[in-house]
Amino acid sequence: MNRASQIFFAGLLIFLFMSKAVADDTIKASYRPSEAAKSSVASNPVEGLAKGLVLSAPPRGVAAKEKEIYEPIAEFLSKTIGKKVTFQYSDDWLTYSRNMIRGDYDLVFDGPHFNGWREDKLGHVPLIKMKGDLVFVLITKAENQKITQVKDLAGHSICAHAPPNLATLTLYSQFDNPARQPWIIETQGFDNAYKGLIDGKCEATIFPLKNLAKFDAGEKKATKIIYTSRTMPNQALSAGPRITLAMQAKIAQALLSEEGKKATVKMLEVYAIKEFVPASKEEYAGLGRLLKDTLYFGY
Repeated sequence: MNRASQIFFAGLLIFLFMSKAVADDTIKASYRPSEAAKSSVASNPVEGLAKGLVLSAPPRGVAAKEKEIYEPIAEFLSKTIGKKVTFQYSDDWLTYSRNMIRGDYDLVFDGPHFNGWREDKLGHVPLIKMKGDLVFVLITKAENQKITQVKDLAGHSICAHAPPNLATLTLYSQFDNPARQPWIIETQGFDNAYKGLIDGKCEATIFPLKNLAKFDAGEKKATKIIYTSRTMPNQALSAGPRITLAMQAKIAQALLSEEGKKATVKMLEVYAIKEFVPASKEEYAGLGRLLKDTLYFGY
């Protein structure tokens, strides 16, 4: 897709999104809590728990695969806290963001930027996180003399996942003017993004630092790093205001136990991690600002 087509479709997407926002007053270009979010739920967390709690996660795969990951966790938590926990799958990002904004989710597992946003806007608390921190690197071809720093990418192409992918938003956060941000050649998977760079489809790409050794091995490096992000905490599970402090502690303790590892085994396999560790509010505070330029979340 050329640059003109990308601009056209971006404009069309914005138009459709704004039309949807007018029709559904729970979605705003800039976040504004709905009346439901302003209700007495926060002051009376157990109100409405008879209907159970909702667990959700981003629309990263087909429904069947996502249910294989999260339904065992929902069943385990139901037994643990004595309240029905149901996994709710979202077909797309618009549905996921709409439901999150209006407070439909009680337990959510996703990236640090979403956890930071919910912490600031909805009163969520991060409970557990994947072990290990996140650091992203922006790379170009080693011989590229025109692109030597982040600002040089203004008006140029990057091979990257579409927002609200964390790596892409981490790069975008380095541009004060959204009009100066590089344009995306959308790729699926960091391996394809790296291949796109090497094949000359784009001028740069960004991905986790831990992936660089796998992609660019050997003595003669094919790429060079022009930007390294700050260290961020990993993906986490947060709990909303309907879940009491005692219940939060119970959930975290259960998921970190040996039985909890069995319930989360498919998630551990999918993300190639060994374990979860406790999370804190402080480490996610402010990370929601990475979402400020997305269509889904205004800050």
